[in-house]
Amino acid sequence: MNIRQLQHFLQVMETGSLSLAAEKVYLSESALSRSLRALEDELRVPLFDRSNRRLQPTAYAFEYLERAKRIVFDEREGARALTMMKLGDYGSLKIGLGSSLAMDFLSPMIKTMLKESPNIRIQALVQSSDILLEELLKEKLDFFIGDVKLVAGIGEISVEPLYNCDVAWFARKDHPLACKKNITIKDIQKYPMIGSGYMNDSHAWTMSRLYDLSLPIENHFSASINNLETVHKLIVATDAIAPSTFIAMLHLLRSGEVVKIDVCPELKLDMVLGVIRLSLRTLVPSVEKVFDLLREYFIKVDTEIKEFSSS
Repeated sequence: MNIRQLQHFLQVMETGSLSLAAEKVYLSESALSRSLRALEDELRVPLFDRSNRRLQPTAYAFEYLERAKRIVFDEREGARALTMMKLGDYGSLKIGLGSSLAMDFLSPMIKTMLKESPNIRIQALVQSSDILLEELLKEKLDFFIGDVKLVAGIGEISVEPLYNCDVAWFARKDHPLACKKNITIKDIQKYPMIGSGYMNDSHAWTMSRLYDLSLPIENHFSASINNLETVHKLIVATDAIAPSTFIAMLHLLRSGEVVKIDVCPELKLDMVLGVIRLSLRTLVPSVEKVFDLLREYFIKVDTEIKEFSSS
């Protein structure tokens, strides 16, 4: 048995097709088939049923799948660990984060890292938490900052909760509802509602319960946009109203272009941002500096956001 055979097995299990898997591993179908048979001979069990000219995974294949993934993962991580041991702080760091955090944190973080660890190579993916989780599980990210509730129950995931997000409804400073008190959902529905960023099923259910809105919640939004800059432009330039985290609106709150509007009941969503990574993933030593910068950032903005949320 060798790692390549296990990789071939995993590709067939992932794609469900011998031809597609052969393309992925740059082999002919016959060569890939021989590799699978050699693995079966080594394990002394049939991994695939080859009747009807199709490969159907057997119970042995499903039983062996997670173990094969772990072996291949450990082999890659062992090689990464040795490489980083030789290179010291050199290497690459692939991180993921949402657009609200990227707008305020990403540039200063990279600036600091380039100064203190000039040999590191940073790649950043700005997306919603659900997409970032998919990329993490594919081992395309070292870690991401997202909603820690998203990964509850997923094995081999390590989490460090960092910040309990406050949320509210926001509109431009001279919006007709800006100075009113005890605004109801019916008052809000007279204006376009903009959905921004990531919302999990729990958040949608909570909004539905608080405001007696039918599910799916997205049907009540005039637009749902995953680009924070576009959301900002719409809020400032129109009568649109957005439910959002304070972090996502921080730039506009600082400039005084938007305000929190007084909606009853208040919007309370259970969202905790934190570092999410694969437990056994080997990270470059300088990643601890990134984690320190994150902790410092959340401490700083927490005081600022409390002032805006209480006003």
